[in-house]
Amino acid sequence: MLLDTVFGWFSEDMGIDLGTCTTLVCVRNEGIVLNEPSVVAVRKGTNTVLNNGEAVGLVAREMLGKTPGSITAIRPLKDGVISDFEITEKMLGYFIRKVHGRGLVRPRVVIAVPSGITAVERRAVIDSAERAGARKVYLVDEPMAAGIGAALPITEPTASMIVDIGGGTSEVAIMSLADISTCESIRIGGDDFDEALINHLKRTYNLLVGEPRAEQVKIQIGSAVPLEQELTMEIAGRDTISGLPRKIVITSEEIREALREPIAAIIETVMRTLEKAEPELAADLIENGMHLCGGGSLLRGMDSILSNATGLKVVHVEDPISCVARGTSVYLENLDLWKDTMDQTGYSWD
Repeated sequence: MLLDTVFGWFSEDMGIDLGTCTTLVCVRNEGIVLNEPSVVAVRKGTNTVLNNGEAVGLVAREMLGKTPGSITAIRPLKDGVISDFEITEKMLGYFIRKVHGRGLVRPRVVIAVPSGITAVERRAVIDSAERAGARKVYLVDEPMAAGIGAALPITEPTASMIVDIGGGTSEVAIMSLADISTCESIRIGGDDFDEALINHLKRTYNLLVGEPRAEQVKIQIGSAVPLEQELTMEIAGRDTISGLPRKIVITSEEIREALREPIAAIIETVMRTLEKAEPELAADLIENGMHLCGGGSLLRGMDSILSNATGLKVVHVEDPISCVARGTSVYLENLDLWKDTMDQTGYSWD
């Protein structure tokens, strides 16, 4: 422990929200220092990252859906877990180098992971981070990190409820006394919203669009509830029948209908979590309500539809996208405070 304290003077220990869509890095006393897409561009058939290992993040995202046959843009995480071990290692290494520079000592890293992943998947995250240059790796469940980052009273004997809708997973948890009382995790998130839109356009209009364009539609006119003034948008893609480029005009009503299924799955997860809550904690939520974070929570009307389904007050946390990353940084600053929680997850304390 003393060595970690001494090393901390010479290294920028960091918290990482390793997301399916986006990776955020937070450094003590500096806040969010990196916010880049979880994308890597490699030469096809190899794990060689382009541009001398620099085609990661924003640079690689620009290539999604537009690469020639010799290049592949890869998202190495799927549904919140590592699907390509080696590419994830290279991506993490790039981000750590970019933030840490050439520090004298390798940094300690806290990484937020979905609460529902297996022990093998947790081990894969630790191994990737260590190979990427971390001196020591600690894992924290995303709902816990989100609660810390949102400054909820999770250490007090009262219920704090967080709904974190990320790119690949949605996490719902009720926390009290510095630990998770009950939690549900499903592998449905913003990516599934995009996939639902892609399928709708293909099925209804015979129009093929890529993930970036579907995401743009979701952001600009997507909603979970009817809008006071419905929106329209022009979108271009490839006609599946003629094979030629074509553009159409779509409405927010039809996008809402396309998103009905993944939104319903998230609502069902919230309801299951509430059903498992202890009576006293459930009673606390009448006053405390639930808090939304994650990029998927920014869909228009997501707070309203959850409030209507549960009868609870629903509010967005401050800066919902960076909430988990901020929590990892605070977690790292107060490792002693969270010692008991870490012991319970099965990881050694040294």
